[in-house]
Amino acid sequence: MTRVAVICGTGMSELSKVYQKQNKFQLTDTRIDTKWGNVPITVIDKDDDKIFILDRHHSSTNKRIPPHMIEHRANVYAIMSCQPQVILSVNSVGSMREDFPPGEIGISGDIIDLTQTPWTFFDDDANHSDRTSIFDEQGISCCEEILVQQQSSVVKGLIVAQCVGPQFETPSEIDALVTLGADVVGMTLGPEQRLISEFNVPHVALSCSSNWAAGRTPGNRDAEIDHLAVDSMASSLISRVIVCINNLIKNF
Repeated sequence: MTRVAVICGTGMSELSKVYQKQNKFQLTDTRIDTKWGNVPITVIDKDDDKIFILDRHHSSTNKRIPPHMIEHRANVYAIMSCQPQVILSVNSVGSMREDFPPGEIGISGDIIDLTQTPWTFFDDDANHSDRTSIFDEQGISCCEEILVQQQSSVVKGLIVAQCVGPQFETPSEIDALVTLGADVVGMTLGPEQRLISEFNVPHVALSCSSNWAAGRTPGNRDAEIDHLAVDSMASSLISRVIVCINNLIKNF
């Protein structure tokens, strides 16, 4: 029996429903209490396997929590309580690379997080988790293997720049991040991975290219970014995320 946990966000609010509709498996909603808050998780029973899906932007109302207000400790703790064998983060990102246009899914390889916001489960006793190789090679191979059947190519080893939002970045900020070595920019993977690194659970992250980063639209540096369009583009990638989930189940 394989247990896969999925943490998703922008454009992926319908992921569990689409998965259930496509596969006709049983879907159950549950809530997990943590010291940082109550976390809703959708559980999909796929024969002997289980998939745990968490929308990182969940709230107790019909509104979605903005990225800078997410309580990542609650989310990661709740996911860990499900005892997953592998964790898949799905992140909407802005692309700075011409070979990674909106509408493609790439695989994250590392993170540049200079936000200076500490995220840890160890406030009373120092625990220095190693983050030399933060993403699992087996998980990366599983996602690459199936994505090459869905896309003309798969960009992997993407360097994700962590920004706090909720505003999109300026062109000058993007230029600076590119100079530092970033390929894409997002608002959630940095703290999520820091907390996951404190547990011995394989982690893989998909970067869903949902828009060109500010100032990076080919031929139009002044092109504006519309969040509704970003959400719609990310949503169009749900079916590809599902095949990645299925291949992780098959290979872990």
